[in-house]
Amino acid sequence: MNEHKNIHKSVLGILVQNQPGVLSHVAGMFAARGFNIDSLVVGRTEDPTISRMVIVTSGDQATLEQIRKQLGKIVTVVKVRNYSEEECVERDLLLIQIHCPSEKRTELSQLAGVFRGTVVDVGPRSVTVQLTGPEKKIEAFIDLARPYGILQMARTGVIAIPRAQQIKETSVSE
Repeated sequence: MNEHKNIHKSVLGILVQNQPGVLSHVAGMFAARGFNIDSLVVGRTEDPTISRMVIVTSGDQATLEQIRKQLGKIVTVVKVRNYSEEECVERDLLLIQIHCPSEKRTELSQLAGVFRGTVVDVGPRSVTVQLTGPEKKIEAFIDLARPYGILQMARTGVIAIPRAQQIKETSVSE
């Protein structure tokens, strides 16, 4: 008997009113119901009264549907969209400081170049690489950097928007 639930990663795009306390309400809803947030990014949109939250979470279909419904009940939430169900552009930003003696700089710089990353800082025994791209690309670079020795790293988390052909030609007020 297989009791393993079919767990899915889900990327949610949530438009919210740009006002104090919104992040707290959304994060509180997740915490109160025991839902996990893998990544959360909030930023302004083209409309200064609206912010976009991109939350990466996971669960079975019933859990993900419950998350969507609970988000919809929050007064300051304008719209919830599951980006995992459509074609989207997803990006993550990584800043990673890697142990790198001077004789390894060319090697590490070339490795970063393969991933379209750039060296943005050089110290006597380290380099800092900036890399953007899909989460899988970021993870692959981190795995290759581990043998050198990762000193520090910071990531933005996933940001996403639907691909241009996915945007419905509707009025702004919808």
